[in-house]
Amino acid sequence: MVKKLPVAVTEAEFKQIIKNTRKDTHRLAFLLGYGAGLRVSEVCKLKIRHILTDRILIEDAKGGKDRIVPIPKGFKRKHIDMLPLEMGARALQRAFLRACERSGIVKTKPTIHFHSLRHGFATRLLESGAPINQVQLLMGHSNLSTTSVYTKANPVDALKSYEEYF
Repeated sequence: MVKKLPVAVTEAEFKQIIKNTRKDTHRLAFLLGYGAGLRVSEVCKLKIRHILTDRILIEDAKGGKDRIVPIPKGFKRKHIDMLPLEMGARALQRAFLRACERSGIVKTKPTIHFHSLRHGFATRLLESGAPINQVQLLMGHSNLSTTSVYTKANPVDALKSYEEYF
C-alpha cells in the first residue's frame, strides 16, 4: 500500500486562508488547528474551561487521551468569549475549503482539508528544531512512527539539505 505524505499548510498559506475567511468563529477555529495542532473534533468540543493561563487542555481526545497544547500566537481575550464555537465538524471543514478556494490554494493543493492545519503545526515545529518526542506529545500520538511522518513531509527541504552537505 502506498502511503501519501500529509498535505500541510505553510505559514504563508495560513495567512492567505485567514485573509480569505469571512467569519471570526471560522478564523478562530483555523487558528486553533494551525497554531495549536487541534483536530476539527477537538476544536468543536473546546470550551472556556479548557483555556488555561498559558496552555489549552484537550480532554478526551482521539483514543480517549487528554493532552496539553500551547495557546497559539495571535490568540486574544476576545477569542475566549467566542467559545464554545457552536458548530459542527462538517461546517468547519466546508468553511475551510471555501477559504482555501478563495485564496487559490486548492489549485496547488487539491487534497487540502482541515486536518492540513494540524499537519502544518507538526511540520512547522519539526522544521523549527523541536525534538520529535515533544512534537509527539503535543500531537497526542501514541507511537513515534506516526509523528515521524512529518520528518518526511517536505522532500524539497531534504534535497536542499543534501545539496548543502554534498
